[in-house]
Amino acid sequence: MTRKIITTITLIYAILFLSGCTAGLTDPEIDFEPPAYVEQMPAKEDKQDYTSTGSIFGQGENPLFSDHKAMHVHDIVTVIISENAQSSNTAAKQLSEDDTMTLGGGTFTATGSNGAVSAAANRLNGLTNIGFGSTSTSAFKGAGSATKDASFTTTVSARIVKVLSNGNYFISGKREILIDNQKQIIQLSGVIRPYDIDQDNNINSAQMSEAKILYKTQGDVDGATQQGWGTKIVKAVWPF
Repeated sequence: MTRKIITTITLIYAILFLSGCTAGLTDPEIDFEPPAYVEQMPAKEDKQDYTSTGSIFGQGENPLFSDHKAMHVHDIVTVIISENAQSSNTAAKQLSEDDTMTLGGGTFTATGSNGAVSAAANRLNGLTNIGFGSTSTSAFKGAGSATKDASFTTTVSARIVKVLSNGNYFISGKREILIDNQKQIIQLSGVIRPYDIDQDNNINSAQMSEAKILYKTQGDVDGATQQGWGTKIVKAVWPF
């Protein structure tokens, strides 16, 4: 019974190990199934209501003079991502310290004219008059500088996930592009004010609060520039 349990556990670990080794060998793909919220929303039935036609400009849901900005949950708003990061930092530090310590032993002095006492005092001085001196010097000098200039510009359409009690919108959006087995993923979320949406239903990413923007690639190029998971584990636990 014990051997059977050990064999089963060994097979499970082997399967997990092999699945981990082949996790990065599959080609990136895009799932074209509609998201869950689209499946959950009921379909709108087309019907015409002639009971109240209104004026010649129309009423209903799409009148001629209507505001086409996103105003309700699941409405779409276009986010123009234009992020620029520039920074420059220079630091210099210099430390210097000198320490000197001298310790001398005590001496005995004989008073009077007794020669035996003077001789004994001289012998004691030969044993006790021992000095100790030490000198230490330490110095440190360091300098460093860093400069960063990065920019990222693109456009993503996001939907209103929730209308907050103060009227602001929490939006979330994602875009996936697959070209020659290279998959680009752009994802964002954040809180926006309806007043910041312009007449073309656009908003700048700089006007988003709690903004989270993700951009990553998947494919052969990304895999070639990344360290293997085994190397990462060894470097994480290696103390030297």
